[in-house]
Amino acid sequence: MDDALDDMGRKSGHLMLITPERVFYAGLLGRPRERCSGAFNIYVAIEGGLRLTADGRNSHAEMFAVLPNTGHTIASDYRSVLSVVIEPESVCPGVLEDLAARLSGPEGAAFADRIRAAYLALREHHAGDDFSSAEFDFLCLGEALPQRVLDPRVARAILQIGRFCGEPVTAASCAAEAGLSPSRFLHLFKEETGISFRSFRAWKRARHLLHFANQDINLAHLAQDIGYPDSTHFSHSIRRFYGLKPRAIFSGSRDLAIYRSNRTGGANSGWTQEAG
Repeated sequence: MDDALDDMGRKSGHLMLITPERVFYAGLLGRPRERCSGAFNIYVAIEGGLRLTADGRNSHAEMFAVLPNTGHTIASDYRSVLSVVIEPESVCPGVLEDLAARLSGPEGAAFADRIRAAYLALREHHAGDDFSSAEFDFLCLGEALPQRVLDPRVARAILQIGRFCGEPVTAASCAAEAGLSPSRFLHLFKEETGISFRSFRAWKRARHLLHFANQDINLAHLAQDIGYPDSTHFSHSIRRFYGLKPRAIFSGSRDLAIYRSNRTGGANSGWTQEAG
């Protein structure tokens, strides 16, 4: 990241930490439109409160938890919001449902305070630090969420999807590498992750966009680079997952400091700041 963009991020207080299984975001929320994230989202108000619309019900609170693949609209009394994002395939089945219940219960205020404290700690971040998923969870939640152990064949497919280099990863290519028929692989993938291969890949493709959100970049070229067949599919997918057009995401992220850690459970690699 160049010095000018880094300074803007520090002045605005807007930042995003991206790891393979987690995201911490502090920044603009944008206009409230329905979104349907493929991950578990915890929204915390920096000031004032939040308004959530889901399943036809409207609620107002300082924090909300939304389960994966749940359509919702989130709005804030304040322009910015804190958001903790957890990839569902990284935790044991049932963990996110239990966490959502705790966040909405008597422990909720303590969780909200901890996430706000995590934000202040991340603003003081030094580039030599690094976060595994467990360390991220301790920082934001005070505990490590139980990690799901995936079938190695599915885990390899997920790694391939996450590389975003060369030709887009297909179920057929993953099945061939796993030594399975395509139908058997697709069944195994959904059994292990709780979601279809196509839906999983669509979400990860949209998630990968976050790495480039503060860059001055040609969106049509980016769409092609990360595997979208054309700009129409790109725009539709991003609006579905984030409730915003791609251009709106980029225009609202110009003063965003983006950090990346490549660690998951135990692999070591240093933080890097995304180039601006």
